[in-house]
Amino acid sequence: METIEISRIRHRQADWWSLQFAYNLQLIQKIKSFGKARWSATHQTWLLPYGQHSMVQLEEMLHGYRVVCKNASRWNGAAGLEALSAAQRQAVETFKRWMRGQRYSDNTVKTYSEALEVYLRYFKEVAPDQLDAKHLHAFNNDFILKNGYSHSYQNQVINAIKLYFSKVLGSTLDTNTLERPRKTRRLPHVLSETEVKAILQRTTNLKHLSMLKITYGCGLRCGEVLALKWTDIDWARSVLWVRGGKGNKDRMVPLPASLQEALKQYKTAYETEVFVFEGQTKGQPYDVRSFQLVFKQACQRAGVNLKATLHWLRHSYATHLLEQGTDLRYIQVLLGHSSSKTTELYTWVTKPAFERLKSPLDNLGL
Repeated sequence: METIEISRIRHRQADWWSLQFAYNLQLIQKIKSFGKARWSATHQTWLLPYGQHSMVQLEEMLHGYRVVCKNASRWNGAAGLEALSAAQRQAVETFKRWMRGQRYSDNTVKTYSEALEVYLRYFKEVAPDQLDAKHLHAFNNDFILKNGYSHSYQNQVINAIKLYFSKVLGSTLDTNTLERPRKTRRLPHVLSETEVKAILQRTTNLKHLSMLKITYGCGLRCGEVLALKWTDIDWARSVLWVRGGKGNKDRMVPLPASLQEALKQYKTAYETEVFVFEGQTKGQPYDVRSFQLVFKQACQRAGVNLKATLHWLRHSYATHLLEQGTDLRYIQVLLGHSSSKTTELYTWVTKPAFERLKSPLDNLGL
């Protein structure tokens, strides 16, 4: 029986399950079936999202293999949870229907319904409509905090539970006294114009170059680039529409003249019909992981920070606009930010902001 060693690791400011085993093509194909599975060259291991829902699925996938866990207590404590009862399954399905009716994104429906499953499994002997604030406090302290789950996962699960009880059951949970993590403020990572230029210059594949150009040139998220359709581009007005962006919001962004020419050249060469960037299957959008790999390889060729992610191009777009004197409010609209506070973070990473600063050490004349 083959052995798989599982441990929890920290990678790029996120928690992951690390799976290490002797090369096994069949097992690798199983792991790849997870939407967010990835190979880490840094750690030389396969990574899966760290969270209760992933562990339950992972336990099923690894049936028939010998599993060795460095943190066995956490693994066994969660993976041993029993399946949902009929009432609990009905509660989850009702929650899904409500979210879909409210036009929540597919990702949100999946994430929130899985979070509710975790909560209901923990109290397997209690009917969903009998759970109250004291159960939520016990879950937060005895499961999330005790097992050391990440801050983002903690907020994700609690927010899902609150939404279910308030909107589906019509009851209110008192979460004011819950021990929740303080909201951290992380500054965006930014590439210099020189680095962006180097990345684009060293990308020779026309499709890959077009994808990277539109990401940086229009400040789009990865998913927005891949969801882009030819009907979203208004050539006459030199704009493109981002349909159903984050928060299910549409927005319009300028289409640079240089990018228009590149896209027309690309369209002639690839002749895609619906999505601008198709994958190997005709009529289907390009794969997210493949796009991320395109960027990673471009960074390697350009000698740019290997920790850079595709989202850094969006951050760089906003920062470079700000450095050129573009009004912050306008940048907020272009990025689709609901709050100006999110956009204001870019003021702390612009060069002019630091150039105006003078250290008091310089005044000492030493």
